[in-house]
Amino acid sequence: MGNQRQIGREYEKMAAEYLEACGFQILSCNYRCRYGEIDLIAKDGEVLVFCEVKYRSDTRKGEPAEAVGIKKQQTIYKCAAAYLQEYGIGEMPCRFDVISILGREICLIRDAFENQDKYGAQMFNEK
Repeated sequence: MGNQRQIGREYEKMAAEYLEACGFQILSCNYRCRYGEIDLIAKDGEVLVFCEVKYRSDTRKGEPAEAVGIKKQQTIYKCAAAYLQEYGIGEMPCRFDVISILGREICLIRDAFENQDKYGAQMFNEK
């Protein structure tokens, strides 16, 4: 499992470099809280972006972004709320992106999933 973690870190680093090349400012890598982890937190202009990185060497198990299911999204929401509270961030537009890496091909999926709770209420303000 340690090797998988090391591989994951390498692709997260690649994703961070990709975001920086796209003009994002990386604020945090592997933000951890009691709810779990968010791979990358960045600013895209005035928008705070919570980003999940998914890598697959091929599509035998599906596209990388398909691995960000409802349970993972809920974890990301909770971690994002913890980050906002920890850093005292009030009114700021937020977005949830996925970076899909298939082989060596990187794809940024902006607004990859909705930021709603189980009742459909907005959990974060959107741009």
